[in-house]
Amino acid sequence: MRRALVTGAASGLGAAAAVRLRADGLEVVTLDLTGDVDAHVDVTDDAAVAAAVREAGGIDVLVNSAGIVGPNKPLIETTADEWRRTFEVNVLGTVATMRASIPGMIERGWGRIVNLASMAGKDGNPNLAAYSATKAAVIALTKSAGKELATTGVLVNAIAPAVINTPMNATTAPEVLEHITNLIPMKRVGTAEEVAELIAWLCSDKVSFSTGAVYDISGGRATY
Repeated sequence: MRRALVTGAASGLGAAAAVRLRADGLEVVTLDLTGDVDAHVDVTDDAAVAAAVREAGGIDVLVNSAGIVGPNKPLIETTADEWRRTFEVNVLGTVATMRASIPGMIERGWGRIVNLASMAGKDGNPNLAAYSATKAAVIALTKSAGKELATTGVLVNAIAPAVINTPMNATTAPEVLEHITNLIPMKRVGTAEEVAELIAWLCSDKVSFSTGAVYDISGGRATY
């Protein structure tokens, strides 16, 4: 049985992904800071992440869903500390789980990594400069790692959702939420379950000739 590690799994996209992967027969190890998960781990703590992977006994599938919105205000009002914290969680946290999981995947000759990016990482959302920048970094990280691992059997892809109905958006200012929802031609937000279907495919044997790619799930918002 293949084993998956899902970060940010206490709620939202991470929780939906865990449910969906279990339905496919995977053993799923869930991580988050708090909540009903298998391990309470801070993804910015490299040692704790590495220990969680070791304790799991090897990871075949990695879903990086842990993330924060960061400062929700004009760029000129943001602080360096707010930027550092957003990058630590959204980028370095993703790097930490990848560093811990990839060697075992290479050794076994098979692996699937799905990084949760965002349409914000392509388009840039106003008053979410730090978040948008981190998600652009996740996209570039995915492309780079995908090329590095292209002949190993380990595939690395990213998903760029538009607005999804998750608890994470509860901290987004209503006017910002309205703006980014109005950018979606379908005129609605997506659901976590819809994103989980795409995650499940990218974690399966069904995807075999795609790596370093970014899959939009945006209700038509994506233009490139």
